[in-house]
Amino acid sequence: MARIAVIGAGMGAMATAARLAVAGHRVAVYERTETYGGAVRRLERDGFAFDTGPGLLTLPAVYRDLFVKTGKEPLESVVELVQVDPSTRHVFADGTEVALPNASRAGVVSALDEALGSDAGARWGDFLVRAREAWDRTRRPLLEEPLWPNWSVLADREPYPSVPHKKLLRTRRAGTLAEVGAWELRDPRLTALLESHALAYGLDPRVAPASAAVLPYMEHAFGTWYVRGGMRELARAVYERCVARRVEFHFGAEVTGVLEKDGRAAGLELADGAVAEADFVVAGVAPDVLSRCVRGSAVREDGAVPPLRGLPSRMTVLLALRGGRPEGAAHRTVVHAEDRERELDLLFGASWGLDARPTLTVLRPDDPGVVPGPDHEAITLTATVPADADRAWPASEVFEDHADSLITAAERAVPDLRERLLWHEVRVPADIAEATGAEGGAVPAPALAAAGGRLLHPANTTGLPGLFTVGGWSHPGGGLPHAGMSGALVAGLIVEGPEFRGSR
Repeated sequence: MARIAVIGAGMGAMATAARLAVAGHRVAVYERTETYGGAVRRLERDGFAFDTGPGLLTLPAVYRDLFVKTGKEPLESVVELVQVDPSTRHVFADGTEVALPNASRAGVVSALDEALGSDAGARWGDFLVRAREAWDRTRRPLLEEPLWPNWSVLADREPYPSVPHKKLLRTRRAGTLAEVGAWELRDPRLTALLESHALAYGLDPRVAPASAAVLPYMEHAFGTWYVRGGMRELARAVYERCVARRVEFHFGAEVTGVLEKDGRAAGLELADGAVAEADFVVAGVAPDVLSRCVRGSAVREDGAVPPLRGLPSRMTVLLALRGGRPEGAAHRTVVHAEDRERELDLLFGASWGLDARPTLTVLRPDDPGVVPGPDHEAITLTATVPADADRAWPASEVFEDHADSLITAAERAVPDLRERLLWHEVRVPADIAEATGAEGGAVPAPALAAAGGRLLHPANTTGLPGLFTVGGWSHPGGGLPHAGMSGALVAGLIVEGPEFRGSR
């Protein structure tokens, strides 16, 4: 039985802790804040409850596997999973609307044909076939296996089978997601639909590799799910599973250093001067946080992909409304920017400002557990903003002004929104930074192949033996399913050793 110290109580860290505890190890988690879940938090006020982090779940099989492997108990016995249908309602810049059924290719094709015109559905359906091929080529190396020692193979090879496109007497193939939209989908609304999946993770579709096609494919193939009571309930269930497996949690325990002995990790130093000895250390924190805790440059293995920097963050507006949720309202609506090119220039350039009108996600859960009664509704608005936007917008009233513009945009999805509004609260990048420790409130994207390895993440092993990294800032990257998978990978590397190659 080994002693294992885990830094942070995010979803990936807790998934690791639960798996290691079941394997017979003694696990202690040290969390800087006073609660668990990382970015998966909740705000409660006046009987309303809001997710302030992720609001929906894809690939629920990752957490089903966690609960079966740590207790032979189905996930559905501890949380209530609801498949969201329609998966998403889209409101495009020209006013066109379409509601896409959940996990139904035929239904999606039919809905697109009806809303956008004949052949729109066929073009999207053909795209999904190609996206599936990219998924099949990358699923194991990017989700189910430790990062390959020869990771450069993933960096150099584009797995998306682009359609040949003739331009200026030359035959070219799409190398970016934007080119996939322009050359293969050939409809600005289909392109906006495609690119919204990248924007949700803070990726610029103009430079994101074509392999980002796996992002909409994941939702299409495995469905979109909501946890009754909010996604915080999933974090609670994982935390309680850890406690049931005798994982120790120490909250308000800031780690200031990783102990080294005989050339390997040997425990933790805490801000209060205490020392926690350990045989292995698992770090579920952002790279800049970990680098302050480890001497020299031992965090990364030689040849590992450098940590991601400067990713965008999110701004969230929480709305408490009088009047119940209308029957048949979509759980999720994406309100697309009226000027996509300007949105991308402002978001990924150096001139972000109040005149930005970003693509907006509107969540309207059909859940009596998040409102004080049937005559109220809780709505969450989320938009991508630059990380460290607090420095660009130092005054709180600037955030309020931008929140007001997001509410205006949301009226395209909820026309009577302002008349029903009781109050609202705003969550900005600084709130994400406080919850996760990530500089500027940056939010990591999932790992993607190609693009020279820019969107791969560092391996879970490090240059310091006995020190492992887990969660969104290490392989396989950001997102709830990816965090859960990183926990499985790290647990496998510790239990089985460096020869571990993932579950079969």
